[in-house]
This record gives sequence, C-alpha cells and structure tokens, in this order.
Amino acid sequence: MTYIQFRVTEYYYNNLNSTFNLILAMKKANIKKIIFSSSATLYGQANSNPISEDSDLRPKTPYGNSKLFIEKFLNDIYISDKSWRIVILRYFNPVGAHSSGIIGENSNNKSTNLMPVIGDVALGKRKFIEIYGNDYLSHDGTCVRDFIHVMDLALGHISALYYINNNQGIDFFNLGTGQGTTVLTLIKTFEKATGVSIPYEIVDRRIGDIDLSFACPEKANKILKWDAKKNINDMCLDYWNWLLKNN
Repeated sequence: MTYIQFRVTEYYYNNLNSTFNLILAMKKANIKKIIFSSSATLYGQANSNPISEDSDLRPKTPYGNSKLFIEKFLNDIYISDKSWRIVILRYFNPVGAHSSGIIGENSNNKSTNLMPVIGDVALGKRKFIEIYGNDYLSHDGTCVRDFIHVMDLALGHISALYYINNNQGIDFFNLGTGQGTTVLTLIKTFEKATGVSIPYEIVDRRIGDIDLSFACPEKANKILKWDAKKNINDMCLDYWNWLLKNN
C-alpha cells in the first residue's frame, strides 16, 4: 500500500466511521444537536470567488469527498427526524494559535499543512518549504487561500452554539475572512512578523490543488452574528509565539 493509498483509507475511515458511530451514540442517548466541522474543500474549483454557501459542491480530493458524504448523511438524518438541530461549519484555512502560547498545533514529519511546515523551517527542522506551483492565477503565481485564525474559528463555534440552541433545522455556514492571500504572501508575512527567514523551493503542483478559494462570510455575519477579527500578521505572530514556548 502506498502512502497516498493509506491517506485515502485513513480519511474515509476516520471521517465517516467516527461520524456514524457518534450519531448512533447520540440517537441512543436522545441527543439531537450537533455542530459539524466541515471544509471549504467541498467547493473545489468554484466558478467564482468569493464562495457562498449555495455554490456547487464538487470536491477534488478524497478528504473533500469524505466531508461531502458526511454532510449528505447529516442532511438525511435531519430529513428522517425533523427534531434534530444541525449546524455545518465549512472552514476555510485555519492557522495560528492561542495568543497565550498555551494551545497550538505541533507538526509531524508527514505534515503538509502550510503553517506547520513554515514553523518547521523557522525552527530549523526542515531546510526549506516546498511551494507547489508558481503558475496559478495570482499576482505572484502561487495559489490563493482564505487563511483564518483558529481563535476566530473558536468564536464561530460559540456563535453556532447560541444559534443551535434557539433554532431547529439544518444549516450551513462558511467560516472565512473573505480575503484571499497567496502562499508566498503568507510566507513573506511570517518573515516580516518574526524576523526569521523562510527559504523555499518551487516544485510541481499537487493533484487536487486549485487556483483560488476564499469565502463569502456574509451568511455567518448576518445569521450567526459572527465575523473574523484577526489578520494574517496576527496568525503568524501567535503561531510563532506558540512555537517558541513549546519547542
């Protein structure tokens, strides 16, 4: 079994099996409220940006497919029993750490998420970061993503909790800043915020990567009374603070 095959199996097993087991346990305990962490990968290469919740769902990766299957499963759960209260939060690209430096994300040798890899390079654990392609439709050729601070996501969950306690049904919300940032811009922002150089090399694109993806957060702004407060400089500083205190 290759590493890629393993990851496909792992995505489906972890995401689908754990959700099925959780719903079965909830039904047994007569608990019918759930906030599900979904992903903007469901949208794939959207026809237009910013991406709203009614955009087509056409993921290009096994991870995205697994999230879409769960959303369909939860929708069927609600159709079968209208007393359920379900909120689905579609994350864009979470980065950062708690500003205290107490809570954050450690990487491992297999990590491909951008910020943990930047952190490894900053700490000298890797010699450079690989940027997958520089021929995307952006000002510097690297792909564009909507990076959102993890603490803004946490506040999004709190807002969803208030909402679910007062509303029945199922609903979907994007959690993003509404701002697109290139991979190279994030690297340069990290360098400027921390004073640490981040060497990089351009390599081939990865299968499934898309040019441009950033959120239209208006629905969450209006209905959940939530909006992202922190910018990419905050994300870089908070993550670096976490790394310095925990490595």
